[in-house]
Amino acid sequence: MAGVATLTEPQVLAHTKQRLFPEASEPNSYVVSDTQFGKDEWLPGRPISPAVRTQLAPFNHVEVGSGYPDLVGVRSLESDLLAVERFGSQPPLIAVEAKGYTESGAVDVERGILQAYDRLHEANAVYVAAPADSIASSARTLARELNVGVLGVEADGVVEPLEVPRVVGNRTTGDASAIRFQATAQGVADKSFSLNHPKNYLAYPLALYHPDPTDKVLAEHVVRAVDGARQGAAFLGLITESPTETSLTPLGREVVRFAHTEYGSVDAAIRSFADWSGSRKRFCAIAPKWGLVTRRVIWAYPATKLLVTELQTMYEDGITDPSLVDLVEWLHVQQPTFAVELFLRGTDDVRARVLTEDGNLIASQLEDGSIYHSPTVFQLKAMLYHSGLLAERGAEPHRLEPLEDRWTLREPLEAV
Repeated sequence: MAGVATLTEPQVLAHTKQRLFPEASEPNSYVVSDTQFGKDEWLPGRPISPAVRTQLAPFNHVEVGSGYPDLVGVRSLESDLLAVERFGSQPPLIAVEAKGYTESGAVDVERGILQAYDRLHEANAVYVAAPADSIASSARTLARELNVGVLGVEADGVVEPLEVPRVVGNRTTGDASAIRFQATAQGVADKSFSLNHPKNYLAYPLALYHPDPTDKVLAEHVVRAVDGARQGAAFLGLITESPTETSLTPLGREVVRFAHTEYGSVDAAIRSFADWSGSRKRFCAIAPKWGLVTRRVIWAYPATKLLVTELQTMYEDGITDPSLVDLVEWLHVQQPTFAVELFLRGTDDVRARVLTEDGNLIASQLEDGSIYHSPTVFQLKAMLYHSGLLAERGAEPHRLEPLEDRWTLREPLEAV
């Protein structure tokens, strides 16, 4: 263990993240590291290597309990990392505090345990991670008494659970709820929405219900980008996917029932979609009834409720025609974690450019269209436009002018 003493806090955290969250694309899983790890240098003369920063990305400043854990995420952990194997149907919210060797050669493991314990006010399971040879038996006893897991990290990256926590049933609120949202099927993934017209997603449950092969029906009558339509339908909660089958959700079945009522059959309904191919007109204007269905489906998407609620509050506060920059700055005050996760790309270079070490926004960077998450500023905004919620459609990030991009409600309500 001679090399363990070289482990700094970012290195400890990078190894821990790899152990707890080995697959970035795993379903129902999402994790962020604190923004302090996005900087270039940790200790004087000890830079954080690009490889470590890449491993730790994406970054966000997420409040859990009364502080900001070094790592926070959602995942169903392996049984050797928890004191019980079964804890319910939802994966737990996990918070980690990492400790590494400082300039003085010390590792404050006990402080990390107390910090992790504080996170149990909102997290379901918490850990302290530290170099293996720095963890004394007294620290393990303290952690065991406080229900804090202890992870011993070796210089070669091996992470050994020395104490395992029990999962507790705390309900997450505020910032932590944004991380839970990202871990669900409806979270904002890099490819959540690749098509910018809601008809392509509404058609998928019809094609799935149709007796002919789903992909064939969709490609013939609606859109050839079948994978994009399926993915968006899943993000909007119209279908659920498993390794063995794709099935309709209750919301997806409602779309099918509407089609039966209006057209007499799913086949007749899906053939009618050809009439709207290539149209740039607002969907709720050219197909009013389908527009109402679209509005219902889009409203069921959690990010829509957040955006419309905050835009209405901005309107009542006198910000009646907000730009994208106005909206992100406002959201970062009201819902900081959601603002970052919903609008900013998850790459380490973008998050490091836009967020300070303390998680504050660098406002000047918000004027660069390339930092924004395309599925939000282009595809989701376009769907909000077609459903009648927003006054303007979205724009691709390389064409985006954030100061000119308007996020105005089409039908704002006067304050009562």
